[in-house]
Order: sequence, then structure tokens, then C-alpha cells
Amino acid sequence: MSAAEMRAVVIHAAGDVRQESLPRPEPGPGEVLLQVTIAGICGTDAAFFRHGEGLVPRSVEPRWPIALGHEFAGRVAALGEGVAGLALGDLVASGAGASCGRCARCREGRTNLCTSYWTAGVHRDGGLAEYCVVPAATCEPTRAHGVEGDAAGLAQPMAIAVHAVSRGQLAAGQRALIIGAGGIGAFATWEASQLGAEVTVCDRDPARLQIAAALGAAATVPATEQPLDEQLEAERGRFDVVYEMTGAAGPLAAAIALVRPGGRVVAAGVQAKPPALDVGLLTAKEIELVGTMAHVRAADLPRALDLIAARAEGWADVAPRVLSLGDVVEHGLPELVAGSSARIKTLADPQAAASRPFQP
Repeated sequence: MSAAEMRAVVIHAAGDVRQESLPRPEPGPGEVLLQVTIAGICGTDAAFFRHGEGLVPRSVEPRWPIALGHEFAGRVAALGEGVAGLALGDLVASGAGASCGRCARCREGRTNLCTSYWTAGVHRDGGLAEYCVVPAATCEPTRAHGVEGDAAGLAQPMAIAVHAVSRGQLAAGQRALIIGAGGIGAFATWEASQLGAEVTVCDRDPARLQIAAALGAAATVPATEQPLDEQLEAERGRFDVVYEMTGAAGPLAAAIALVRPGGRVVAAGVQAKPPALDVGLLTAKEIELVGTMAHVRAADLPRALDLIAARAEGWADVAPRVLSLGDVVEHGLPELVAGSSARIKTLADPQAAASRPFQP
């Protein structure tokens, strides 16, 4: 491979993901070239692997095949024309989602709802590559927040959780239920507990529940074959805010049944098909059913980095192993699709020749 090329994990179609050599990109005006130090894969990448391009949000047309990876951090390797506030060698976390700054939603500060919103690793080449070009506006330097090493790769999914928790308007002293302790559910547990809420987490995996407890959950409930609303109401009562993280129809219906009158349900999990919901219950109890989409870079990414730095124990329990790009193709993505990964968060080091332990 020449100096003008780089390794990347490239998706061509459903079930067709390869490690390939691509031309090393160059930053345009307002962009930066990052040498990617750490990247993550998540359920969205697994869904693309399983179902292909049909699941890509159509705010702009994607151009598959692309390098995957919308969760990543790296060091600034080159600056495009007009970029200020960043310097060569800075470690930055990228929010990956780019907005125009001009449309009505952007002017409201809701940049995640931009009419031309696009995401690196979804619509254009992303961070499961040795190098990645992104708008400088998506990048937040990590040092000022006290974050270095592999933990920087957790910033984007933590920002997703920060935004989801904020959509529930959760306040100190309130009772929150988080259904599903995967990556975003685990990070939401940390954010909710740091806000001073009393957090209950429900999941089928005892290991995930153990980590949820370490992240501040006041109570953990292993899901059983009993209907979730019956089980949880008997054990924990009603909640001020319920966060549904799994994307399954049953837990969403249970969330509506478990929230107190006047409470909020945040549907964070992406539903595979339209669920049947008891709208009458929403009306009778004045329940607010709230959606959440990505994150608002200006508000959520800095908060995410502060939350990462605030955990004295570090994050090796959440992401114990960092994969090479080859292992992402051979093991990481197939394990996510099969649901067989023991890791809450799967990270990758595009610069590494082999997998390695998490490095703080």
C-alpha cells in the first residue's frame, strides 16, 4: 500500500463488508483531515450490514460503497482552507453529523434536524479508516475536557445518550427507567445518575446489569418472560421518565404503561416496523411520547466529553477490547448482527495491526 492510500472498512451492500485500500482523502475548505486513533461500531452499523443501503436516512443521497464509522476520534493531520480553532496534532472527537447552519431548524439550534443533515460513515466515508475528512465544525478538542486515549472514541455515542436523556427533561430526584443496557442505554444510565435521578435499568443480560449498577443505577431488574410492565410495576412502581432503548415494540408499549400520569416516554430505540400503541392511554394519562434523533453537536458533544472524564474508574468495563480493522470485518460486525458480542461497546483502532486491550 502506498503512502497515498489507507486501510478502511468499506460496505458495498447488505452482507458485503470488506477491508480495502482507499485513496487518502484531502480536506476541502472548512474541513479537517483526521488520523483516526479510535472508532466505534454500533447497532446502526450492524443494521447496515444486515439490511444494506435501504436503511440510510435520506436527508441527502448517500454514495455507497463507503467507509463505515460514525463514532470516532483522531488527531488533526491537515487543515482545510478557513479552519480556525484547531491545530495540527490536536486530539478531537467528531460528532460525525454535519448541518448547514442556515435552515429553520439550524437557526433554532436543532442542528440534528437540519434539512440537509448528513453523517460521516452513513452518507460519506467515515472513521473506520486510517484517515477521515470531516467538517471542522463537527470536531471538539478533547484535552480541555480531560479526555485522552481510547475514551475519546466514546464521545459520539455518549452525546447520543446525552441528547436522549435531555429529551426526557429528566431532573434531579426524579425516577427514571431505562429499558435496555446496551451502548446508548449504558451511557444514558451514567448521564441520568450524574443528573441526580434515581435510575432503574432493565435488561436480559446479567453482565450488562452489573455494569449499569457500576454506572450509577440505583436498581437493576433482569427481564423475564413475564410481561415487562407487570414485572416492573410490581417491583418498582411507576416512573417520571421512561427511556426505551431496544427498538422493540413490546418494551415501548410497556414504557407507556409504566410511566406516571403526566410523565414522559422517550423512544430512543429505532423501531423495525410501526408498533401498535395504546394511544388512548397516552390521552387519558397525558403522557408525552418523545422522539430523539442523533445529537446537537454544540450542546451534547462537550457535555459527553465532560461525562466521560467524570468517571474515575474509566471505561474499560464498557469497552474492554479494541479491535483491528480486520477483526471488525471478521468478528465485530458479525457478532453485533448475531447479538453474540459480550462487549457493551465495540471499539476499533484503525492504526493497529491486531486487536488490543482498551487504553485509558
